[in-house]
Amino acid sequence: MNTITIAWVAIPFFLGFVIFLVPKLNRHLTLWGAVASAAYAVQLFLEPSPLNLNLLDSFGVTLVADQLSAYFILTNALVTAAVIIYCWNSDKTAFFYAQTIIVHGSLNAAFICADFISLYVALEVSGIAAFLLIAYPRSDRSIWVGLRYLFISNTAMLFYLVGAVLVYQTHHSFSFAALKGSPPEALALIFLGLLIKAGIFVSGLWLPLTHSESETPVSALLSGIVVKASVLPLLRCAAISEEIDTIVRIFGLGTVFMGVSYAIFEKDTKRLLAFSTISQLGWILAAPAVGGFYALTHGLAKSSLFLTAGSLPSRNFKELENKPINTNIWIVLVIASLSISGFPLLSGFEAKALTMKNLASWQFIAMNVAAVGTAIAFSKFIFIPHKKTAEQEIKPGFWPVVIFLITGLVLANVVYLQAYNVADIIKAIAIIGVGWLAYHFIFKRLAIYLPRVFEEFEHLVGVMSLTLILIFWMALS
Repeated sequence: MNTITIAWVAIPFFLGFVIFLVPKLNRHLTLWGAVASAAYAVQLFLEPSPLNLNLLDSFGVTLVADQLSAYFILTNALVTAAVIIYCWNSDKTAFFYAQTIIVHGSLNAAFICADFISLYVALEVSGIAAFLLIAYPRSDRSIWVGLRYLFISNTAMLFYLVGAVLVYQTHHSFSFAALKGSPPEALALIFLGLLIKAGIFVSGLWLPLTHSESETPVSALLSGIVVKASVLPLLRCAAISEEIDTIVRIFGLGTVFMGVSYAIFEKDTKRLLAFSTISQLGWILAAPAVGGFYALTHGLAKSSLFLTAGSLPSRNFKELENKPINTNIWIVLVIASLSISGFPLLSGFEAKALTMKNLASWQFIAMNVAAVGTAIAFSKFIFIPHKKTAEQEIKPGFWPVVIFLITGLVLANVVYLQAYNVADIIKAIAIIGVGWLAYHFIFKRLAIYLPRVFEEFEHLVGVMSLTLILIFWMALS
């Protein structure tokens, strides 16, 4: 299995090279790379114990492939496959598909890294390839958004790398486990880098512009899986000690509320989805031990929502309220929105129930309030006017993709069947019902526009410094 793991990590990069040599096979090779990852993830679920690969023993450079990795790898495979199928009949060049498979491969590598230095390499490769995808249209706007993303990403990794050096200076090891007992500034710097890359808390205010202004398939890829490359290391670090676990949970809770607060008042469809991504990443961190399943359900639902939003006649909710959309498109929006809201019969319900069961006592009330906020935000999609005769331009690959993703949301229900008890079902329906009522009687009538000043480029760097001080103080405490 160790040999298979090494081969599996190398395959996407080899395919990316072959795509440039045989550009006519670009779609097929990229899709087969995703299929290989899905097969590997299934194999990991069947393995009785984690796979450990020591690359450099004396430096603690290791790879760990376990069931937690499997959830993220499977999400990566399904979201990548969906994006490729969506773009199948488009005019995307071999360059686009090569960068997509390189992003896919670097994310796979990040999901099995158990040390700070190999994770650094994987995150840097994924960041550069993601930048090239964002800037792919070559318009002035896309190039600026891409460069903004690249600068923030590289700045985050600079903080991270300094923290990794401090860990090695203390323990002569780069392994995640060496974080325990390292100086508080090491934890602060590493966490700051990961929080920025993942789009967590106020450090994630770069995310809405990047995800909303990218092309539809790239937005689906970024929100569905790319940001999760920095979330999994945080989950692994949380398992090192109770103190680190508490810090991760606190940031998870803060991120949930920040993201959902912006999403509730957002008037733009893609920006709402981007802020929802921030909030849902907080759900993953709020209960680190079970974050993998939540990451899977979120990736499937959010990628389908971004791809569907790209088929809407407008991004403005006010315009959508006055121009009914096609009923079939609306059904897709409803199913994916209900999954993220935690409605029974969809795997988002099980993911939320499992997360709630693993919360600390001090998180419980706040997370239930946040769940109501999620239902309020997605009410905007659920109650969009619709009619069967509405004409809309739909890309040829749209329907196979959304059927594929929604089928995944239904099949994933087998993971936590214990959630289907009377108490949890009634609670989930009640939370969604309260959210819908709050939307109709309160939030639908409000016309509040949240300022975007904190999303401006010059302020993002200042926010990094404030976040670093906060993490350092938490580490000292």
